[in-house]
Amino acid sequence: MCYDIKTSLETQMKRAVRRGDYEAAEQIREKLLPHTDLPLYHASGFSHPRMLIYTGADPEFPAVATWGLVPHWVKDRKQGMNLWNKTLNARGETIFEKPSFRKAAQNNRCLIYIDGFYEHHHHKSKTYPYFISRKDGNPMALAGLYNDWVDPETGALLTTFSIVTTEGNPLMARIHNNPKLSGPRMPLILPEELEDRWLNPLNDALDQKALQELMRAYPEEALTAHTVAKIRGKSYAGNIPGISEKVHYPELD
Repeated sequence: MCYDIKTSLETQMKRAVRRGDYEAAEQIREKLLPHTDLPLYHASGFSHPRMLIYTGADPEFPAVATWGLVPHWVKDRKQGMNLWNKTLNARGETIFEKPSFRKAAQNNRCLIYIDGFYEHHHHKSKTYPYFISRKDGNPMALAGLYNDWVDPETGALLTTFSIVTTEGNPLMARIHNNPKLSGPRMPLILPEELEDRWLNPLNDALDQKALQELMRAYPEEALTAHTVAKIRGKSYAGNIPGISEKVHYPELD
């Protein structure tokens, strides 16, 4: 699962400036930043933050999107709002089967750049949050699905997205040990050489199979993890810069 993330404007602009297009970066700051909730030192998907995504329609320039996918078949805003807590994540193994995701899986895939994500570890009936990031300090490119939905009452366009998840690697197996789940999960983190392939359009069933072959756990040795302050409940400090800093829990030693 991936319900909690950290990201900044600089991280989310990574793809836009990868070829030195700083004019595009300035446009993003002026035109898009005011419509986002960035920076997000900690954001829960259940608060439906507005972030930047990169789509196949314009792979080099991002769009503002809300976390929690509203499928194309939703009839009204009330139905969409009732559904989007259930579409924060899309299980990679079934994205071509589930009604909420299969059209987006075929035609509307996206990338979301983050600094890292948070996951809870269960220990003696209590939970302890971890922050997971790349060892080299570079942003993670998460695979996502998105949809553009038009509110029939107002005509307003709402772009929403879901983060694709896959089976967890050994590191996540040690952290993500929720006894209610069948096994560890993690967001689908794409190596840089596979980012463009995720955005490429599908042409036939063979392409679909090739896309599913991209859904692999990110290598354990490329990630690092540490415990952080609580990100739920009364002791939660909120969306502050220090929320991802290491906190020691002696009971986990």
